[in-house]
Amino acid sequence: MTQPEPNDTQPGPVRVLVFGAALRTESTNARLASLAARLIADAGATVDLAAMHDFAMPSYDGDAEAAEGLPDGALALRDRLEACDAFAIASPEYNASLPGVLKNAIDWVSRVRPQPFKDKHALLLSASPSMVGGNRGLWTLRIPLEHLGTRVYPDMFSLARAHQGFTDDGLLADTGLQQRLADTVTAFLHLVEADVRYVCLQRRWYEFLGDRTEAPITQRAED
Repeated sequence: MTQPEPNDTQPGPVRVLVFGAALRTESTNARLASLAARLIADAGATVDLAAMHDFAMPSYDGDAEAAEGLPDGALALRDRLEACDAFAIASPEYNASLPGVLKNAIDWVSRVRPQPFKDKHALLLSASPSMVGGNRGLWTLRIPLEHLGTRVYPDMFSLARAHQGFTDDGLLADTGLQQRLADTVTAFLHLVEADVRYVCLQRRWYEFLGDRTEAPITQRAED
């Protein structure tokens, strides 16, 4: 059997975009995003830490899109998504759902072809003063992302009573939750690395029918 030629080129680290989806400067979700970015970097990945203000855009308007194209904020989010292998969002919960500003950003970027959310891996996090930690908002956030072809990681992390949840150095006050978050981040990165470097997963049909671009199908046998 013919052996493959040796390849000394080592793949680069996994690249992850991280951002908090709240506009408020002192948002606990911004703090959670910063902590997640720190854990991702500690695990050896390359981190692009952003804020929702980096992607400012008006409410979606089909007439405005037809006349002017996508706004700069949507194009900036598109560029940073395309430059990453995965993304993590720390999102607040507004009225048991996701924030309107985040949904609006998703709606604008969904107009891009090829679809930048397609086949990206996503880790969803939330922080909330409530006792459920914003978990209901994350379940609603999964819907548009999975519809657009994102591979949303099954395990989500929600920090309840977040206004009391952080130490002065940015870690979680509850050491058990800190370890759980670290373990979740590590497991997520292992999955992303497996898909990005080894292409263990076959590209298949996904729900978003508006994107007609074809991704190459790769099949590999595993020993």
